[in-house]
Amino acid sequence: MASATQATLSLFAAPLPTKPRSLTIRCLKSTTRTTNPPIVGRKLRAAVIGAGPAGSSAAEALAAGGVECFMFERSGPSTAKPCGGAIPLCMLDEFDIPSHLIDRQVTRMRIFSPSNLAVDFGKTLLPHEFIAMLRREVLDSYLRTRAQSRGANLISGLVTDLEVPTSVDAPYVISYTADNKRESLAVDVVIGADGANSRERIKLPDDKMDYYQDLAEMYVGNDVSPDFYAWVFPKCDHVAVGTGTVCSKQDIKVFQRAIRARAHSKISGGKVIKVEAHPIPEHPRPTRVRGRVALVGDAAGYVTKCSGEGIYFAAKSGRLCGEAIVKASEGGERMINEGDLKREYLKEWDGKYITTFRFLDLLQKVFYGSDAAREALVELCGDEYVQRMTFESYLYKKLADGNRWEDAKMVLNTVGSLVRCNILGKKMQGLKL
Repeated sequence: MASATQATLSLFAAPLPTKPRSLTIRCLKSTTRTTNPPIVGRKLRAAVIGAGPAGSSAAEALAAGGVECFMFERSGPSTAKPCGGAIPLCMLDEFDIPSHLIDRQVTRMRIFSPSNLAVDFGKTLLPHEFIAMLRREVLDSYLRTRAQSRGANLISGLVTDLEVPTSVDAPYVISYTADNKRESLAVDVVIGADGANSRERIKLPDDKMDYYQDLAEMYVGNDVSPDFYAWVFPKCDHVAVGTGTVCSKQDIKVFQRAIRARAHSKISGGKVIKVEAHPIPEHPRPTRVRGRVALVGDAAGYVTKCSGEGIYFAAKSGRLCGEAIVKASEGGERMINEGDLKREYLKEWDGKYITTFRFLDLLQKVFYGSDAAREALVELCGDEYVQRMTFESYLYKKLADGNRWEDAKMVLNTVGSLVRCNILGKKMQGLKL
């Protein structure tokens, strides 16, 4: 939905003036006294542009909370999305994701350094713990259908323009194309949720697919990405082979060839069944609310550095934004304003997650800046304490309880690995010259 993205983000570029459980939204009154006028004869009307995890979660929260909601999506329900498809364990319960949507339960991660040193990551996982792998088209369709069951209206069309109101209470007018017809819709609030990488889907012979039964692979190195990593993630009957970059998008095909070469012995004989590509942001946008328009998910830049995780934070931000609008509008009974969105949505989101994004940004700058640093990263991943802290934080989205002595050792080991690998890297570079 490139046109939808441009239409929504153009506003922010302008100068400043398993049976699923029912989602219950309590229409709490804002703790800040509001002077927003009541809406007479109808409910607050919201448009959500994009029906992925962020958009569908926002639409579900809005509709369940009493707001009239319209959800725009250009792609059909079975359209594949370029995404690794890994979600943390806590998301399954928090978002009521049924187990039949899961393709694979990954309990082993194998990380390959630039020199192809391999480290197995997952030694500390408990018997019930795993990383869920699924296809985005399956997850998106489920979440979209659930939002509709709560009362959200799905419009299958391409958003082409967003007309900004000239007065405080005037509506936003969304122009879109559906069934080859140009249409328009006036709404009070807009949520931009349109959102990643380059990826191929490769169908492997059965014997090679067995190798990836519960295993996912990650590859780091300048050859596969100058600022990220590449991966081989298992799905139901194929593997997703992908890479991502922010700074060198023009070279994405070169990196894609490189990851196929690095993983050649394990994926040779496979058939490429789909090639996908789409850019994603890797840092929160400085402006995510303007007027009565809010950005969530990829549109807001909620993809973490270092790990590249986006699905959980997309769904979480969408739900949080939807709940914020319900709360500020008192269940759709009152108009809202920019201050409401900043207070109920942005302040809440940043308070919970901005530190996580900044920390992972720092880690990426330290460990993805050179192949020597990447060698140090892989070396550190062999430490069981590092693995436990990493998986606990990832799977449950909360800071793991550490040990001061072990934390100190981890810092010293990190410095030692960086120094050692940097010296080794210089020696190797000298040999090449």
